Amino acid sequence: MAEQTPVVNHAPLLLADAPHLLVVDDDRRLRALLQEYLSENGFIVSTADSAADARDKLGLFTFDLIVLDVMMKGETGLQFLASLRQRTDSTPVLMLTALGESGDRISGLEAGADDYLAKPFEPRELLLRINSILRRQPKKPAQMEVRMGRWRFDPGRDELTDGTEIVRLSSVEAGLLRALADQPGEIVKREDLIARQPVASNERTIDVQVTRLRRKIELDPKQPRYLITVRGEGYMLRPDT
Repeated sequence: MAEQTPVVNHAPLLLADAPHLLVVDDDRRLRALLQEYLSENGFIVSTADSAADARDKLGLFTFDLIVLDVMMKGETGLQFLASLRQRTDSTPVLMLTALGESGDRISGLEAGADDYLAKPFEPRELLLRINSILRRQPKKPAQMEVRMGRWRFDPGRDELTDGTEIVRLSSVEAGLLRALADQPGEIVKREDLIARQPVASNERTIDVQVTRLRRKIELDPKQPRYLITVRGEGYMLRPDT
């Protein structure tokens, strides 16, 4: 049965504009611990015990961030996240999982996660990662937008649009595109792209994100016109002039 606990009442600690988090985990004890800890640190916290319960909560509230467990019974966290991104839900997602292999982290990022934290973890690290994601949400004054065929990328808002449709970008995808847009027509080395990512990354992560971006930008991702691989060096964004 879905829990009726949309908000924890820690009134002295919460502000009206406090970020609203949704914790999705089928471990009752961990849900309760995270709800208490995050509430004590100034957040409004709702919980869900399954993907179906999370969808119900998303229909009732607007959340600033979702803390999502991967290994849930029934529909997994990865499956749930993929369904969110298919309907262009742009709510940031921090994934929690006992899986620690690099391949599992890549799967989470491929599904559209904004960050990935392996269990067991220190509560303080979770808090730092949540705050880091939330700090990235207010959009800075923009560089000039770049044009790629029908698409326009606004680096200040991390927004990819054709004027009518907005394409959802994960924080990793947006960070990669922003870094390339900083130096249009110039080769950006993989190590420089890794250093500018908002979450821990490696060359494999960068390659995966480039592939995802090409599917969103290019007419033919296998023969890219805008996001170019410079073999042995890195990548280059070649926007329309």
